[in-house]
Amino acid sequence: MEERSRGESSLALLDAFFKFMHEVGGSDLHMVSGSQPMIRLKGSIEKIKYKVLENSELKKMLYEIAPEEKIKIFEECGDVDFGYEIPNIARYRANFFNQKWGVGAVFREIPTKIPTVEELGLPLVISKLSSLPKGLVLVTGPTGSGKSTTLATIIDHANRTRRDHILTIEDPVEFVHMGKNCVVNHREVFTHTRSFASALRGALREDPDIIMVGEMRDLETISLALEAANTGHLVMGTLHTTSAASTIDRIIDIFPANEQAQIRASLADALRAVVAQSLFKRVDVSGRVAALEILLATPAVRNLIREGKVHQIATIIQTGRKFGMQSLDDAILDHLLAGRVSPADAYTHCIDKAKFRQYLTSPPDDFTDV
Repeated sequence: MEERSRGESSLALLDAFFKFMHEVGGSDLHMVSGSQPMIRLKGSIEKIKYKVLENSELKKMLYEIAPEEKIKIFEECGDVDFGYEIPNIARYRANFFNQKWGVGAVFREIPTKIPTVEELGLPLVISKLSSLPKGLVLVTGPTGSGKSTTLATIIDHANRTRRDHILTIEDPVEFVHMGKNCVVNHREVFTHTRSFASALRGALREDPDIIMVGEMRDLETISLALEAANTGHLVMGTLHTTSAASTIDRIIDIFPANEQAQIRASLADALRAVVAQSLFKRVDVSGRVAALEILLATPAVRNLIREGKVHQIATIIQTGRKFGMQSLDDAILDHLLAGRVSPADAYTHCIDKAKFRQYLTSPPDDFTDV
């Protein structure tokens, strides 16, 4: 991956902000012309006690850590992504962009140590997904919901327990997996390959056992991922969808109407699991916790996909707890009853509002329910 590290820029002014964010447990650093620096801490944006950033001053700070080729792309296109690392502290996914008052940048901290399923407090069925011989596993959720971390945890478990070839395709590379029992290759879109689709076409000739696709964002990428999953590979990827059912609908709907019957059959054969997650601020201790909806592709689920009855999947999830399935509302309720999340947060993110109103001291009037 084309990136910079502290070794190449030992006096970078931004390093102090990165270290501060790391020390207080922040997830994102926002540096924007015309504003004070800010960090996202436990899900909320907080100002850093520092002066308002002037455009020329901030541009100098940003260019100090960016590779020359990335600066050129930024000046031509108005935005760019790349990686930056401070050894023994953390890696950062950097995004530069232009905005009304000048340049801006957001840096997401990527921990150097990949957490385990147990450390994240995830259901144990998540680690079992890494042992699947083939098929499609999707981790979904809104931006900032922890999809990349959950996916990295699954890949790391495979790296420790299997003897295979793991190939990741990302934009940019986030978590770095050093080979343990597996051979691991990272390919970055626009640096090592032209596109996700191009990398996926090449992957089928590179003897992979596990292919991780950072984002399945277009028809060609999804089509190639389905082909790979149906030809003996374990394919893992992410989508920006909020539930298992909407994930399946999204994949099918991206194809032309005359191809959707065939895609339903292909997806029914390939799919192994959908994990849809949301992040919540913890109220018992510092940090955040994930609530997961888990769909496993049982024969009943495959039949619903083939027959176009995706709306019935919620019922299958409710009756599939013995297999390790769970609904988002059940996951949220478990956290609420354990005192990990607040009733207000639980109510905001749940699906069945009526089920959670009883836990609120002053239930709000929600005009969207009228």
